Amino acid sequence: MTTLFTRILNGEIPGRFVWRQDDVSAFLTTGPLADGHTLVVPTEEVDRWTDASPETLARVMEVARRIGAVQVDIYDAPRAGLIVAGYEINHLHVHVWPSRSMADYNFASADQNPDPEVLDANAEKLRQGLRDAGWGDFVPAS
Repeated sequence: MTTLFTRILNGEIPGRFVWRQDDVSAFLTTGPLADGHTLVVPTEEVDRWTDASPETLARVMEVARRIGAVQVDIYDAPRAGLIVAGYEINHLHVHVWPSRSMADYNFASADQNPDPEVLDANAEKLRQGLRDAGWGDFVPAS
């Protein structure tokens, strides 16, 4: 069965993409813990991160690292948060967001009804930050 993330990656469901490559993409979540909260997802449908090949996991984590570094800069955050949970969607994904404290790691405080205009603005801010950091080849126009 095709996952929700595969449908987003295939363009069947809209997504606010900030990174696109054949093997890994990243888009903003619709339930953010903070502005710029991004999901990094491999194209390959892998349920549990422990089942991913070392190469797939390395690619996902490298993209997450690049995005996290930019988030720290553009949102003036002391850290980039990172969680691999996997219970919401059975498709490997890494949550990465600008973090200010351990309180930011509580999914119960996620915004379940974010303003679409704020999400659009955050996606563009992150895309521009990634371009400025030298990753423009992997950043979609919108």
